[in-house]
Amino acid sequence: MHPDHFPWRPVVPVITLVRERNKTMHSAGNETAPSPGDGQAAAALEKLAAALAARGYKAQLNAPGGRPPSLAVTNPEATVLTETVMADATSFWWPWADRIAGVADVAAAADVIARVLAAVPGGAPA
Repeated sequence: MHPDHFPWRPVVPVITLVRERNKTMHSAGNETAPSPGDGQAAAALEKLAAALAARGYKAQLNAPGGRPPSLAVTNPEATVLTETVMADATSFWWPWADRIAGVADVAAAADVIARVLAAVPGGAPA
């Protein structure tokens, strides 16, 4: 049997599938317009960034063209503890679609994020 024909290998290379998928999803030169809620989401994330900065965390707002804004939050005492937070008109969200808190309760969202990104004393696992 030829080495390129193992039963577990896809017949079509994965990179080809990705290229074809990208061709059908986004044509060259066409960027999606920001949704009307992106401005509200960015404003909510800016408030959250300020609340996290007050707790000693680094927070950077990312708003690439054509994509929803997000907040990169890092524990400066342990930079490996970094997470992304997103928002919509009503809630803050983890990237895996778990709700953190409502955008009206910035302090509660900051508390949850700070608890998740907290460094554990002594380096022992939590």
